[in-house]
Amino acid sequence: MIASSPALVLAGGTVHTPAGSAVADVAVRGGRIIGIGSYRDAERRIDCTGLDVLPGVIDSQVHFREPGLEHKEDLETGSRAAVLGGITAVFEMPNTSPNTDSADRVADKLKRAHHRMHCDHAFFIGATGANAEELAELERIPGTAGVKVFMGASTGDLLVADDEVLARVLASGSRRVAIHAEDEARMQSRQDLRVEGDPASHPVWRDDDSAMLATKRIIKLAGEAKRPIHILHISTPAEFEYIAQHRDIATCEVTPQHLTLAAEGAYPRLGTFAQMNPPIRSKAHRDGLWHWVSQGVPDVIGSDHAPHTREEKAKSYPASPSGMPGVQTLLPLMLDHVANGRMTLERLIEMTSTSVQRVFGLVGKGRIAFGYDADFTVVDRRGTFTITEDWLASRCGWSPFTGMELKGRVVGTIVRGHAAMWEAELGDAAQGEALRFASAL
Repeated sequence: MIASSPALVLAGGTVHTPAGSAVADVAVRGGRIIGIGSYRDAERRIDCTGLDVLPGVIDSQVHFREPGLEHKEDLETGSRAAVLGGITAVFEMPNTSPNTDSADRVADKLKRAHHRMHCDHAFFIGATGANAEELAELERIPGTAGVKVFMGASTGDLLVADDEVLARVLASGSRRVAIHAEDEARMQSRQDLRVEGDPASHPVWRDDDSAMLATKRIIKLAGEAKRPIHILHISTPAEFEYIAQHRDIATCEVTPQHLTLAAEGAYPRLGTFAQMNPPIRSKAHRDGLWHWVSQGVPDVIGSDHAPHTREEKAKSYPASPSGMPGVQTLLPLMLDHVANGRMTLERLIEMTSTSVQRVFGLVGKGRIAFGYDADFTVVDRRGTFTITEDWLASRCGWSPFTGMELKGRVVGTIVRGHAAMWEAELGDAAQGEALRFASAL
């Protein structure tokens, strides 16, 4: 029973709930789900006949570049790209300028984001040697997604490379720590393997062992500290096999880029625009990642949305920066993989909604259920879609996937009952709010 009539009903779609999928209406009031069933009266009805109503898709790794790097992206443009791609919430990374590594800098980001971002949001704290002992307090700030560690140098100057500082970071606090696992010492020793002007040498320099060494090191340190960790953007099958043996301490992520691109085609076609950390590797690597997806090992899919301008990316390798945009294309790409039988829709929902809630302890997100936030991603699985530059909202203005024809189309993005996007049109006003986490209430 519901106390009052719905403010919004999503009517007649195939609704994906913890109990399974069924054609039903979803009723919303006050930004929350107040029922699943059949509802005749509502202040507003959205016809979802023939469409799939998914729990709101969450991208747990984006770089929106604000403050300091707004020529690449900002919180508004990045979140606009997110909702156009069906994303209802994002976790944003700390390698901005200045780094997000203090309470004041978190507060600044939260202030900048409130009702300026189109989706809900949380911000990671960047770990450093200087703030290691403060992290237990910093990670409990409302609106923070936890602590982020860069074991290998990437965009920005956040780097925690040695075991002594890593141990101090892991000893300070209790929330799951997000890890960029590449071994800095090994990469420093292999810099002469970079070939001037040849981005195909990127995965030779930042090789499989650079990733595996760091993954083994951080799992060992996390075990000693009894601190849960979440290893980002896994790019080698061997890492997934190793992580699967340490599920007591480690969860992990895979990106659409590593599941879609392969070195044999990406570097000849895209050049430095295919350059990211960890690198796009071979077709054999990509096929191996899909094997472990089928085995249930990666917990979540994150885009690692990391935009740079065309001019920056066009520099000759290795002067070119690593990273590519991806928040807007995450779901379209993965819907195409579903349509082509590489994964089920249920597995996609798990990796973009329910497991994000489980891994990070989100409150009120991640499923379509009574009392949860009214976050929905509405898709047309029978439709087709071509990624075009005029559809892209990221300030960088490009994508490695431009021109791809995909099966499956994102129709709408509903954030706490507000239509942030419907049929490629943004809602009237940005209404993004800070996410809540059980461990930081």
